[in-house]
Formats: sequence, structure tokens, C-alpha cells
Amino acid sequence: MGERPSYDEYFMEMAHVVSKRSTCLRRKVGAILVMDKHILSTGYNGAPKGFRHCSEVGCLREKMKVPPGQRHELCRGLHAEQNAIIQAAVFGVSIKGSMLYCTNTPCVVCMKMLINAGVKEIIFSGDYPDELAKTMLDESTIKIRKI
Repeated sequence: MGERPSYDEYFMEMAHVVSKRSTCLRRKVGAILVMDKHILSTGYNGAPKGFRHCSEVGCLREKMKVPPGQRHELCRGLHAEQNAIIQAAVFGVSIKGSMLYCTNTPCVVCMKMLINAGVKEIIFSGDYPDELAKTMLDESTIKIRKI
């Protein structure tokens, strides 16, 4: 029998599984909001419900050669963190005081949402190049760590 994973390993592995549902052509991201070692909600990046996926219509950011971490408004998809926050809201689940396990560090738009939602910690496995997000994080009380 294999070694039992730590909670960090367990939830991060789940975030990577969630990312497999992503329909983004550039980066597949998964996010899980956790409270007291229980999953509150999950999210992955992709187009809104009922919309055609980027894999069907193409990627405007790719066509325009927009570098990662810039011009977020040009994407038809929602980010994994946004979808996890929205899923919690749809089902009436408070995420105040929760932890976010995410396959990448959040962008500035997601960071602002996580700050206002009261997320207390972000655990990530891959970086995302957004300097303003890092600046916002430094000003916040959110803890962050890489695993």
C-alpha cells in the first residue's frame, strides 16, 4: 500500500484533476476552495455555461499574440478561481476564511476577488506572470505558499 498523501498533496492533486476539464487552449487551470479539510467548491477555466468552447471557436488572445498575464478582458473564458467563487455563490456556500488550492498563482482580477471574498491562504503549484497580482497579494493578509 502506498504512502498516504498529506492534505496539501491531496487537495493539490484534486486541483490538477479538476484542471483536466478546462477548455482553454493556452493554459489548463484547476482551483479548489477548502475549509476545515473539506471541499467547498471547484472550478476550471473555460467559457461560460452554454457557450461554445475555445477549442471550437479559437483563442482571440492567441490570435492577437497577447502575452500571458496581460489583457484579461480579451478572453471569452472565466478563470478557475472565478468559477470556484461563482459555484460557491450559486449554492450559497460561504468561502470566507477558506483556502484556495490552485494549479497556478491567480491573476490580478482573481486576486482582487479572492481578497474581497475573505480567502485566507493560497496554495499553488505553478506560477502565472502577473506582477500587479503579486503587488496586491503583498498588500493583503492572504498567506501564499508553493507546493
